[in-house]
Amino acid sequence: MEFQTTDLCDANEGKVRAVAPMFRSFGGKTRFAGPIRTLKVFEDNALVRSTLETPGNGAVLVVDAGGSMRCAMVGDQLALLGVKNNWAGVVMYGCIRDSGPIAGMNIGVFALGTHPMKSVKKGAGDVDIPITFGGVTFTPGQWLYADEDGVIVSEAPLL
Repeated sequence: MEFQTTDLCDANEGKVRAVAPMFRSFGGKTRFAGPIRTLKVFEDNALVRSTLETPGNGAVLVVDAGGSMRCAMVGDQLALLGVKNNWAGVVMYGCIRDSGPIAGMNIGVFALGTHPMKSVKKGAGDVDIPITFGGVTFTPGQWLYADEDGVIVSEAPLL
């Protein structure tokens, strides 16, 4: 899929919302897009794992991890699940780990940063609900586009 978020913003003025610049790209794909699936969790990645174990069908998993910088929510094992199950990408409002191996994987991974510590695994959180961070509300079924210039969200596919 070829696109630039800048061109999509210009061509769809008033129809897209841009997330505040806060993310770094860690995945092997620096440009990715797809319908949104959401999780709201905090320092517990059990739902992240169980979601990435399901068929992604080209979707983007957007995770509101509360912006926590105290542990990682995705590592190389979960990113590999995302690749195997056809997820286009993960946008993590929190941290990841194993950034070296993830950089070589065919998946987009945007996160606030890295942290070597793993999370707990209790299974607490919410699945496929509207979540808000970076000045944007992410609603399941909307579309996310991400590249070197940032992350944008639209109600419907733009391409």
